[in-house]
Amino acid sequence: MKNNLFPENQKGFSLIELMVVVVILSLVILGLVTFFTGGARSWIAGQSQLEAQRNARQAMDRMVREIREGKNITTGSATSIITNVPHFDVNGNINSYNNVTYELYDTTTIRRDNIPLIDNVLKISGEDIFKYYDNGGIEIDPPDSTVSKVRINLKVDVDDDSNPDIILNTDVNLRNFGL
Repeated sequence: MKNNLFPENQKGFSLIELMVVVVILSLVILGLVTFFTGGARSWIAGQSQLEAQRNARQAMDRMVREIREGKNITTGSATSIITNVPHFDVNGNINSYNNVTYELYDTTTIRRDNIPLIDNVLKISGEDIFKYYDNGGIEIDPPDSTVSKVRINLKVDVDDDSNPDIILNTDVNLRNFGL
């Protein structure tokens, strides 16, 4: 008598075949996870780079605006600058000048009047953050009352590998020089 519950000619998968399928699917899933993890890391790194670039540009714009409006450079060095920035009254007239200081503090942070403005600034040996020039374009070191142009050179390291990831430099002519 034949057992109808378990036919002899069953078409099914053996344990070995199932294990091979599980291993293959595991490798495919591992590859996909690695691919998506790499993409997510790349996106996060790009966002960090973008934010650092935006912050560096905003810091540079603020320095340029205030130095450009300055009456003169009171004091300066390769890593700091003090300029007289106009203070306006309610009618838009200049009623006084206030000293504003930008300085490289703690070797990586530029501060404006002791308030951090931008972090991760690299001070590379032999390169100045601030350089000073007179009307004829001749570099003045140390700066004095004849400074009419300042060159700002910012190098920012986003990923802490001691190589600049963002390099911003510009020349700023003092608009109110000699007033």
